[in-house]
Amino acid sequence: MKKHIPNTLTCLNLFSGCIGILFALRGEFSVTFYCVLASGVFDFFDGMVARALHVKSNIGKELDSLADVVSFGFLPGTVMYMLLKETDVSEYWAYLGFVITVFSALRLAKFNVDERQATDFIGLNTPMNTFFIISLPFIAKDYPQLIINPWGLSAIVLLSSFLLVSEIKLFSMKLSSLGWKENQLKYIFVIISVVLLFVLGFLALPCVLLLYIVLSQVHFARERNTIA
Repeated sequence: MKKHIPNTLTCLNLFSGCIGILFALRGEFSVTFYCVLASGVFDFFDGMVARALHVKSNIGKELDSLADVVSFGFLPGTVMYMLLKETDVSEYWAYLGFVITVFSALRLAKFNVDERQATDFIGLNTPMNTFFIISLPFIAKDYPQLIINPWGLSAIVLLSSFLLVSEIKLFSMKLSSLGWKENQLKYIFVIISVVLLFVLGFLALPCVLLLYIVLSQVHFARERNTIA
C-alpha cells in the first residue's frame, strides 16, 4: 500500500493544477493561486515521501513530470494568456503566453535526462517560475499600467522562457542535513522571503525570484572557492 502514497500525492498535484487552470480561464486568480500552492505542496512532498518510504520508481518519476507539465507549465501559460487578452492586442498575440508552457515542458524533459541536476537545478525550476507568473494578476490590481501592457508581458514571457532552459545554476531546497553552516544561504533565503511576503504580499514574489537567483550564485561561488 505504501508504494502508492507518493503517486497519490503526485496525482493530487495534477488534480489541483487542472482545477487551477479552469479558474484561471474564468479570471478567478485567487482560487488559481491556492491551487498552485496546493500543487507546490504536493510536488514537494511526493519525492520526499518516496525517498522516506524507499518506494521510488520510474513510473513515479514519469508521472511527476507529466503532472508538473500541467500544474507548472500549462497553468502559468494560461494565466499569461488571460493577462495578454486584457491588453489591446489581437487575440493571436495572447497565444504567446503558451510559449511558457512549451519551455516548461522542455525544462522538465531536460531535467529528467540531465545528470548534473541530481542535487541542484540548472535553469529555473517550474514551480518557482509558476509562483512568479501567478503573482502578476495580483500586482496588476495595484499597478495595472506596469503589468497590463503587451510589451511588458511579452518581455516577461521571453525572460521566463529563457530562465527555464538556461544554464544558470540554482540551489535546490532539498536539505541533506539541517545544519546552519551547510545551508546558511538557503535558510537566509527562506527567512528573507517570508519577511518580504509578509510585508509586500504578492509584490514580493518577483523579489523572491531575484533573491533566489542572486543567493544561488553566491552559494555556488562559495562552493567553488572551498574546492579551490
